[in-house]
Parts: sequence; structure tokens; C-alpha cells
Amino acid sequence: MIVRFVLTEKSLRLAERENKITIIVPRNASKKEIRDYVEKTYNVKVENVNTLITMTGEKKAYVKLTSEYNAYDLLGRLGLV
Repeated sequence: MIVRFVLTEKSLRLAERENKITIIVPRNASKKEIRDYVEKTYNVKVENVNTLITMTGEKKAYVKLTSEYNAYDLLGRLGLV
């Protein structure tokens, strides 16, 4: 379901300040499918999912975690930061 994680300065700042992870997903993925996949795969609770289509045609999802979970810690646990 997740094509790749986005690890830019902006995405890391969002993880620290707003508790959001940024991922690239398939174009046909719905917000509910993204929410369910992230919750089941990474054992976290998702508060909100926002999506957009980038200029290159990829679908980017901003996944906000609930306050009990830390997005930056999740990225560290996955070995991305």
C-alpha cells in the first residue's frame, strides 16, 4: 500500500511539530484504506488523513497520528531517521 516514505526537511518538520508522517501511496488508494493500512501495519492510531496529487502525478498522503503516538519515533523505529 505504501509506495515510499517522504523524507524531506518539510516532512521531518511535520513529523516533529504536527505529528504527521508523509507517504506516497498508489493513486487509487482511498483515505480509509490508507488509514486502515497504517493503523494495522504500524500499530498506531490515525487521527486524520489528507491527500493530494503532486505535479509528477503521485498521490501524497499526510497521516496525522493521535497524541498517544509520536510520528518522529515511528520513523526512527522504522530506521528512516
